[in-house]
Amino acid sequence: MAGRIPQSFINDLLDRVDIVDVVERRMTIKKAGKNYSGLCPFHDEKTPSFSVSPDKQFFHCFGCQESGTALTFVMKFDRLEFVEAVESLAHDLGLEVPREQGRGGGRPKAESDLYGVLEQAEKYYRGCLRDAPQAIEYLKARGLTGEIARDFGIGYAPDGWQNLSQSMPQVKEKQLLDAGLANTSEKGRVYDRFRDRITFPIRDTRGRVIGFGGRVMSKDDGPKYLNSPETALFHKSKELYGLYEARKALRNIDRLLVVEGYMDVVALAQFGVANVVATLGTATGTPHFEKLYRYCDEVVCCFDGDQAGRQAAWKALDNALPALNEHRQLKFMFLPDGEDPDSLIRATGTDRFNSLVEEAMPALEFMVQKLAQGLDMDSLDGKGRFLGLIDPYVKRLPDGVLKTLLNQRIQSMTGMSASGPAPVRSKPVARQPNSKASRVSERLLSILVKHPDFWREIDEEGRAKLLANQEDELWRNVAGYVDAHPEADAEELLVVFDEPSINLKLREWASKSLPIDRNALQKEFTELCATYLRNLASESRKATLEALKDSPNIDGLRKYWAQRSGGDDYS
Repeated sequence: MAGRIPQSFINDLLDRVDIVDVVERRMTIKKAGKNYSGLCPFHDEKTPSFSVSPDKQFFHCFGCQESGTALTFVMKFDRLEFVEAVESLAHDLGLEVPREQGRGGGRPKAESDLYGVLEQAEKYYRGCLRDAPQAIEYLKARGLTGEIARDFGIGYAPDGWQNLSQSMPQVKEKQLLDAGLANTSEKGRVYDRFRDRITFPIRDTRGRVIGFGGRVMSKDDGPKYLNSPETALFHKSKELYGLYEARKALRNIDRLLVVEGYMDVVALAQFGVANVVATLGTATGTPHFEKLYRYCDEVVCCFDGDQAGRQAAWKALDNALPALNEHRQLKFMFLPDGEDPDSLIRATGTDRFNSLVEEAMPALEFMVQKLAQGLDMDSLDGKGRFLGLIDPYVKRLPDGVLKTLLNQRIQSMTGMSASGPAPVRSKPVARQPNSKASRVSERLLSILVKHPDFWREIDEEGRAKLLANQEDELWRNVAGYVDAHPEADAEELLVVFDEPSINLKLREWASKSLPIDRNALQKEFTELCATYLRNLASESRKATLEALKDSPNIDGLRKYWAQRSGGDDYS
């Protein structure tokens, strides 16, 4: 992780920047009294409800409730990470962003050196491609032009054990190993990781090379794709090949198509389909979806049409559920047998290919159909089985319109929503503000603001449950941000959540001195997470039974909840 940006610099940056100038460079706003107004860029509207205050240096939309400083606006409008947005504003003002060493000690300098080593390697591989007729012929046979190879920085790693290291004598062996460019033999000899392979540089969202993918030119030369190993810069479970190039080619990205291989990304780009990315030898995970939805509201995952492809689609859906809402669409495109995106677009042409993408199946529709498959939905047993199968997945969706619509669809199929029988009551049953879950929630949030890194110590399933079941909106927003930005620290949270009343509360927690040491605090946080889920489940069952106490079938309902909870019938 690079050195932290000092909070004093961020404060100074916001003092210097004029939010009106920042917004006007990106959209049309007009003077309206003391403020400026325009059509909100964050939701569809016909009447302007987006307001910019030069006095407060603040923007607010009265339609969708988005608000914040110039930094928040740049993050949302340009779809940038926090650090990228700071650097963008600083660049506009001609300022250099300073860094603190802080956590990680000497790592920032070492990581900076690795970027340089990887950049040198990219230049070396590109140079080798020009002198490798067999590699050029391979790319031509795959239908790639010299222009597209240049745009994606495609190169060639020549056969041999130490070609790369010999081309960069000033680079130490440890740096080659740390950059993922070399391996060590059993006898301790350092040798090139990529040999006789087409190379594809993998870039971060700022365009810096963080790793490589290597593809063989013959089926008999080892694994088809070879990626860089995990390094300080490269984490394959979070990165997407082609995202930088897509952002560079398209000012606004309405949709991103996720494919399997580098060659598919490059081939589709050559045919004018620039909104394509690929995962790096892993399934499309929750961190991938969080990143994808920062740049667009619709994601289409491309899979083989066979059984293996549908299993991959199911795994992707499972990982995507915590990231979905009424503003985010996920669809699946299943390919004809024997086709991949590269071959399909060459066979059908760009227009037909784009039509097939438009016809992709909504992921939640895929889920409903798959779980209902083979069940007699006209029988009580079939409906009960379907409810039992789909309920865990519905729970993983964040609360909101999408979850409500899915429950309505399930209710139309079974007569019940996935979350149990809808209570009939004369007045709503609300959780008391002094409930156990509420008190635990506030304590959790006070610790999380001070130590966002504790969140990473909770397993993925636990994090998903905490985000899906937590009723406190501030908790969902803060924990959700930390979940999507694992490297966020307390200072970043204070800048991102800059609405005055919320920011004041977060600052109070962040500055409060805690009487126990870090290890004890981390243990408390982990235990409180488990306690919160237990309390919430208990209160939910009791509140529902209270609301249903006048039901003519109360005994049956008690048994229903007991079966769902795996406990007593709460008589």
